[in-house]
Amino acid sequence: MHGHHLMIRAAATTAKVVDAIEPGQLTAPTPCAEYDVRSLINHLLFWGPSLEAAAHKEALMPPAAAESDIDLTTGDCTADLADQLHRIADAWSDPAAWEGVTPLGGQDSPAPLIGGMILVEQVIHGWDLSRATGQHPTYDEDVLDYVHNETLTHAAFGREMGLYGPEIPVPSNAAQLDRALGLTGRNPQWTPA
Repeated sequence: MHGHHLMIRAAATTAKVVDAIEPGQLTAPTPCAEYDVRSLINHLLFWGPSLEAAAHKEALMPPAAAESDIDLTTGDCTADLADQLHRIADAWSDPAAWEGVTPLGGQDSPAPLIGGMILVEQVIHGWDLSRATGQHPTYDEDVLDYVHNETLTHAAFGREMGLYGPEIPVPSNAAQLDRALGLTGRNPQWTPA
């Protein structure tokens, strides 16, 4: 199944995770070691408008200040992020978004690469947030198949770019999501300390 068919399904599950985060959980650690829940939400809010614009072949650079210097988690940050996830998914559910090249991060890249990366990020960071906050979402099997295949295809590139950590071995008969997590350098058995 093509990624544009899966974006809305992936975003819907991740948005439910985000909506269920309690204010007292914002300082909880996540499997993504450099982020707690609040800073991971901030990261997703920081890049969200650029990812949405990329679906329309528009270049929208994030603010010039460093991500860590801008706190976008004011007010109801979980509602803000859930809305942003849905806008990104709506934009990338258009098959035309996946055609040709699109600008992101100051360069043009193949649109299917960017769309696939966004779908993977929605699921992987959704898992990060769910683990950090004690949730157990169920992603659609087609979404998980796509995420695993996309991660398998681009894991080496992700490590070169510093997006993924060293691969964590996961049994070949493990669930699709667990295998994708291992490819990104995450331990599928991670729990908060």
